[in-house]
Amino acid sequence: MSVYRLHKKQKMPISLDLAWDFLSDPKNLKTITPDYMGFHIVSGADRSMYAGQIIQYVVTPVLGIKTTWVTEITHIVERHYFVDEQRFGPYALWHHKHFLKAIDGGIEMEDIIDYKLPFGFLGTLFHSIMVKPKLEEIFNYRAKKLEELFGMLS
Repeated sequence: MSVYRLHKKQKMPISLDLAWDFLSDPKNLKTITPDYMGFHIVSGADRSMYAGQIIQYVVTPVLGIKTTWVTEITHIVERHYFVDEQRFGPYALWHHKHFLKAIDGGIEMEDIIDYKLPFGFLGTLFHSIMVKPKLEEIFNYRAKKLEELFGMLS
């Protein structure tokens, strides 16, 4: 079965410190997640981000089916990058790298998500018709929300 990759970049006219403070705070995930996903943090977001942090969420990604998602912040270099990995949830693998770098006039944010679906052939089939389009939709929503909050650089 394949490991898939989603790669996104976005430029915003804000300081590296402001970008880091917003993006590394798990409580802000709700703000940049579509409402229909019913995103709710159950536990683990009561402190500033640190390596080893376990965060538990409940999301409703499709058909009103509530899903528990548990991630661990596995790597963190303040104001540069952090990595979250799924420990329990809908994916066979979820490894999400968040990079930030200062550029002229603001910052560039880069996300690289490597993921694998369960269920063998069915997972491969569902990737094309449901999972990939849904992930694109979620990350496009996030980009739009961040643009509304902070503006954009061209």
